[in-house]
Amino acid sequence: MTPKTTAQLKGIKEAREQQILDTACRLFANHGFHETSISQIAREAGISKGLIYNYFDSKESILRDLMKRGMDEMYKDFDPNHDGILTHDEFLFFISSYLDTLKENREFWKLYFAILIQPSVINLVQEEMMSMGIPVFSILHKYFEDNHYEDPDTEFEFLAAILSGLAIKYINAPEFFHLDKLKEKIYKLYNPSQK
Repeated sequence: MTPKTTAQLKGIKEAREQQILDTACRLFANHGFHETSISQIAREAGISKGLIYNYFDSKESILRDLMKRGMDEMYKDFDPNHDGILTHDEFLFFISSYLDTLKENREFWKLYFAILIQPSVINLVQEEMMSMGIPVFSILHKYFEDNHYEDPDTEFEFLAAILSGLAIKYINAPEFFHLDKLKEKIYKLYNPSQK
């Protein structure tokens, strides 16, 4: 048997890490962070508890990694040219991408909203969430200012409420929410000439 190459070993390590994260995300989302143990994650992932510690030093570090990766995915299509300014097309593209991630990663979103309502858990990841979210919020707010919305603060809060509300409804009952139709409705809302 020939020894594995560095690339093969790296691939195995990344696959194992993703297996741990996927399992933890599902357990945290469905049973709660505090109610899930490292032993449960190991058992569900089909690996030893000790092996998890080769990848993560604690349950909290798993949660932080999950949130970072999930939020990276959430914001990956935000301000695609990274110039700090949203065009109208970039704004609509972000909304589309945000709604698409709901379909692609329901477990993460379930975990995300569960964390938001648990002070003892959000405190574990609040710093990471804020450091990633604040630049996005600032650019969105500037978009509303630059496009002469009467009240940019309220417009930002309104958009956040629409997107969060859709996300919560969708992750809880996807069979009753047609995201493509809802996406069109939001597009029309932000393109009054298309009504």
